[in-house]
Amino acid sequence: MLDIQNAAANPPVIRRADYRKPDWLMPDVFLDFSLDPAKTRVTARLEVTRNGSHNHPLRLHGDGLTPLVVLIDGESQADAWRMDGSDLVIDLPGNAHSIETQVEISPEANLQLMGLYASGGNLCSQCEPEGFRRMTFFLDRPDVLSRYRVRMDADKARFPVLLSNGDLTASGDMPGGRHFAEWTDPFPKPSYLFALVAANLAANVDSFTTKSGREVKLAIWVVESDLPKTGHAMAALKASMAWDERVYGLEYDLGEYNIVAVSDFNFGAMENKSPNIFNSRYILANPDTATDIDYDGVSGVVAHEYFHNWSGNRVTCRDWFQLSLKEGFTVFRDQSFS
Repeated sequence: MLDIQNAAANPPVIRRADYRKPDWLMPDVFLDFSLDPAKTRVTARLEVTRNGSHNHPLRLHGDGLTPLVVLIDGESQADAWRMDGSDLVIDLPGNAHSIETQVEISPEANLQLMGLYASGGNLCSQCEPEGFRRMTFFLDRPDVLSRYRVRMDADKARFPVLLSNGDLTASGDMPGGRHFAEWTDPFPKPSYLFALVAANLAANVDSFTTKSGREVKLAIWVVESDLPKTGHAMAALKASMAWDERVYGLEYDLGEYNIVAVSDFNFGAMENKSPNIFNSRYILANPDTATDIDYDGVSGVVAHEYFHNWSGNRVTCRDWFQLSLKEGFTVFRDQSFS
């Protein structure tokens, strides 16, 4: 208890002047989640490249993880990796390698509500600022941008909806009452924008045609009884997309835009590269109970998280000292819209 108290009272000092570019980059990432609230298996394949001329090892951040499998270019090389505190450190001789790891995590035992956690019968992720390292070993810093392919499988009756970043590229049934979904996000992003949702939800589905003529599928996912309360949020989303095209010339870049709203999400809203995850209070509005302020609040937060697609996601932070830049500019944009 004394160590915990001292750690809380004396957090490590991080100075902006101490910034150093990452030793390694990860242009492509493949993640496979076999989902279960008690025991989820996470397999990660990371394509890594040396960033500059140096002989530093690859240091992957972890938090509460134990490696079950570590493969380097498809081979087990026990003498090439070691644990240093919570981090997985791998000595790599070349400039480009494929690293595969496997861990097991327990979402229902995750009481920090960072990483992947179980709440209200759903599985939901929160990765900003450093929650991703609670799911798998990773270069968990905002200046490492990766293209993601994600596969997940789960019990279909319990979790009929499986969402992650980008566009849905495959789905289907599996033996034993399970099903799978595969999502691909072709645009490089930092790990703090990763999102995964496995839930029993219903969707208000609509579409938006961009200025170049592409049709984007829109969906707001909520518990079925709340569907009648999502109309204003959907209208606000479409208005935000049109405004960003008209004022900033910024067109949405994926084929789908998903919003997930759950009553027990531990943040107000999070701009993960679709799907956004919201607390329900910032999505649901019923004319019988909501005030004008409530309606304005829904419009403002929906717009804010959508505008982050460019000011915060496609153009992101170098480090967390730049948080005020992405948030400040996006607040300016949502206030101009409102």
